[in-house]
Amino acid sequence: MMVYTLKRLLLMLPTLFGVLLLTFVVVQFVPGGPVEQYLAEAKAGAGVGAEGGISYRGAQGVDPKRLEQAKVLYGFDKPAPERFWQMLTQFARFDLGTSFFQNRKVSELIWEKLPVSMSLGLWTFFLSYGIAVPLGIAKAVRAGSRFDLVTSIVVLVGFAIPGFVLGVALLVIFGGQLQWFPLRGLVSANWESLSWGAKVTDYLWHIAMPVTAMVMSSFATIAMLTKNSFLEEIRKQYVLTARAKGLPERKVLWKHVMRNALIPIVTGFPAAFIGAFFTGSLLIETQFSLDGLGLLSYESVIRRDYPVVMGTLYLFTLIGLVTKLVSDLCYAWVDPRVTFE
Repeated sequence: MMVYTLKRLLLMLPTLFGVLLLTFVVVQFVPGGPVEQYLAEAKAGAGVGAEGGISYRGAQGVDPKRLEQAKVLYGFDKPAPERFWQMLTQFARFDLGTSFFQNRKVSELIWEKLPVSMSLGLWTFFLSYGIAVPLGIAKAVRAGSRFDLVTSIVVLVGFAIPGFVLGVALLVIFGGQLQWFPLRGLVSANWESLSWGAKVTDYLWHIAMPVTAMVMSSFATIAMLTKNSFLEEIRKQYVLTARAKGLPERKVLWKHVMRNALIPIVTGFPAAFIGAFFTGSLLIETQFSLDGLGLLSYESVIRRDYPVVMGTLYLFTLIGLVTKLVSDLCYAWVDPRVTFE
């Protein structure tokens, strides 16, 4: 196990390097970078003429000194290989750089936006597993019954509806027409002046619709995975043997079937739980005006804020690689039959 873990850790380095290199190369060919945006703003300016009128200054071009200053400011006065090596050395020290347009550390921006995305992700994680797993078990035990049929239709319909479409429907019906829930934000404007109980109620009141929109797809996947996993185990020979010995059905289900059927679900816990802290749904956050990591990533791409783009990519890729390793190790931990020799 130690040899396998060491190999996986060493393989993370070329994987991480390849992701950063590919993204960096693509970024170099994307038009409309920070310097180009600076030039566009300079050329779009208007100046006052000698006779008091407005004269367009775009034809006058940009002062070469200002252009050089812009290149130095954004680091584009250096060749691409040097900039890439400088970025790698910063990332090796976990220095994610400074935003071009907000003039703040990328790590500070991520830390500032994290609570919003973490709220959405954690609620989605706990509700998805807390409801979908018992529902999947009930569907497996009652396979073929009316309950199984009705819940399957509901689950599949929920899975077929994209989260952003459901979010629009919730906003129109419950936020606009019925006005049961707020349309935007994570808390109310007077949240600081509320009592402790009122703060909790206000927070849950705001988070209800966006979490509902995000839960549906993952909820359906986990429910059907749990059902199929339990059905597969119930039909195996050891279950028939346990029943033939006269063991109660409840003991067969919860002691024998449960420990084997939940293996593929339990092994996904680390990735799902860690991912919950960094889940940034762009469309959901935009719809409900939630300033989280999804919105930060989108704005940084649109504005060509390369330090934010590369810094968040590096951090999320590293977390994803480590989480995948933990998931594989958990698989061997919960199922002794699995080895990595």
